[in-house]
Amino acid sequence: MDGGKFEQFINHFDEAPLVGENGLTTEPELPAQQVIGEEDIRKANDILQKYKAGKAALDKRIVDNELWFRMGHWKNYENKEMQGKPKPSSGWLFNSIANKHADAMDNYPEPNVLPRAEDDEKTAKALSKILPTVLEQCDYETVYSDTWWRKLKTGTGVKGVFWDPEARGGLGEICIRSVNLLMLYWEPGVEDIQDTPHLFSLSLMDNDQLEGRYPQMAGHTGSSMDVAKYIHDDSIDTGDKSVVVDWYYKKALEGGQTVLHYCKYCNGVVLYASENDPQYAQRGFYDHGKYPFVFDPLFREEDSPAGFGYIDVMKDTQTAIDEMNHAMDENVKLAAKARYVLSDTAGVNEEELADFGKDIVHVVGRLTDDSFRPLQTNVLSGNCISYRDARVSELKEISGNRDVSQGGTTSGLTAASAIAALQEAGSKLSRDMLKSAYRTFAKECYLVIELMRQFYDEERVYRITGESGGVEYVPFSNAMLQAVPGGNVGGVQLGDHEPVFDITVSAAKKSTFSRLSQNETAKECYQLGFFAPANADAALAALEMMDFEGIEKVRERVSQNGTLYQQLQQMAQQMQKMAAIIDQQNGTNVSAAASAAGQAAGAAGTGGGGTADAKSTTNSLGDVVGESGSNSMATQAAKRAMNVNNPNK
Repeated sequence: MDGGKFEQFINHFDEAPLVGENGLTTEPELPAQQVIGEEDIRKANDILQKYKAGKAALDKRIVDNELWFRMGHWKNYENKEMQGKPKPSSGWLFNSIANKHADAMDNYPEPNVLPRAEDDEKTAKALSKILPTVLEQCDYETVYSDTWWRKLKTGTGVKGVFWDPEARGGLGEICIRSVNLLMLYWEPGVEDIQDTPHLFSLSLMDNDQLEGRYPQMAGHTGSSMDVAKYIHDDSIDTGDKSVVVDWYYKKALEGGQTVLHYCKYCNGVVLYASENDPQYAQRGFYDHGKYPFVFDPLFREEDSPAGFGYIDVMKDTQTAIDEMNHAMDENVKLAAKARYVLSDTAGVNEEELADFGKDIVHVVGRLTDDSFRPLQTNVLSGNCISYRDARVSELKEISGNRDVSQGGTTSGLTAASAIAALQEAGSKLSRDMLKSAYRTFAKECYLVIELMRQFYDEERVYRITGESGGVEYVPFSNAMLQAVPGGNVGGVQLGDHEPVFDITVSAAKKSTFSRLSQNETAKECYQLGFFAPANADAALAALEMMDFEGIEKVRERVSQNGTLYQQLQQMAQQMQKMAAIIDQQNGTNVSAAASAAGQAAGAAGTGGGGTADAKSTTNSLGDVVGESGSNSMATQAAKRAMNVNNPNK
């Protein structure tokens, strides 16, 4: 092959993976040597069918849970007695799920990249600023919200981290998608999704679009595989769509290294295979060698990467509540409507009896209690209502969605500090869920960094917020992430050093209570003189025993203040010595002014934060709130509670 044809051959394969509308990777057709052919696709289909059979129970549970979430679970019951009758569905379960989702969105995550080696500190700081920008460009907040809905409904949230070469006008960019768990299949029995030898991701694609993108699909479209579907109120026709399979699998090389490969096929036709692509045949599809899916289970199940959610825990109690609501509704309707037992020999005009607008009902013959009497309906006793309320309370308890966690209080609870303490204690279930989500978020950030390392060949510029709060434009490429030669020691070549990072996660968007608590902590530190330069040593000692978010930055600022204060004191002493020398030589009185300036600087450095005079306010019990030294958080809560019904506020 001559040089020109060889260059054209290489350029033909120098194309990065494509990402379709569903966020899953698609590829152009490549006329290379066929390592993956029809026989391999048949074997892959056999494996897929085996995986589908092992996941059938989970798929059914996911479909049922979607009905529960939409309060349409009566469709699962084939009770003939319920046909034609109202089917009440109370929203207790839905309210619990919505409350958990609100907690998740109040604590939207933000990454902080830490270096493991000192020479990687500059890159880590750049990544800490760039990663949030990359996530924002991926519309990660929407992905985060959608995944949390699926996590709460099905018990497992799944995100896919892919590379989209068509983004940014062909420059390429990372994309993150929320993935439907119904369309994923893995080996039954594995706990970590990275341990499955094969991973299948299914999607439906319109036949016309499929043939337009892949001409080899002409005459091969159509539905040849059944996929699990949700039950919808609307009729959704999928007859003009085909099932496209994204097949990920891991393969061991001769040297023992395991690489990740990818194949896209439809109805037995290979659309793309990384093993058929010379660019990826040896190195694998993604350099990180991991499946581009991250699982986030809510409650773990043994021998499965998927978990179960709150709907699985609450559905039995919700069923009992709905059945009791149905019985109570029927009883109220029967008790509110007049009904009669009427004999055929009573001679009562039934039309006039049924018409409540008639003042007179005609009767033929003699009317007795044996032939005509009202039908009495027993009204429900208070015990029945109390039992229904107890089941509602049970559902609140098992979901952790108590009234106090939503801002409500029980009778007799009026102290602001007690309410705040109960709200903080009631949110421990939400905090536990968030920690799990943060661990998953860190895994996603690691995948994002690895994709940067592989694909960020061209330098790109990101707008970030600088240290001083201003806007900065930072250039970035994967040159900062590539391995650096280790050099020679004693004639021995050391291995390459590849930058490795640790990721910590904090809440970018905090709840109102969390912000209030942190603001109060900052004010208390200021009032106690923590930021007075002369108190730096004592403040650092106190901070060593404290723990709150952002404490490292506070320690750094206090340490800087102490260092500047010491330098200022040293300069003041030197100025006094120099002033004494000048006074001795010139007969002036400069030393007095220098001494006064030094004393003023010392007084400024030893000053506390200061407190403003606050007006005393009394609550309904006559207790004073707002005094110095009182619990400021409780004081503020008490003031807000007092001002709710105050027309002057």
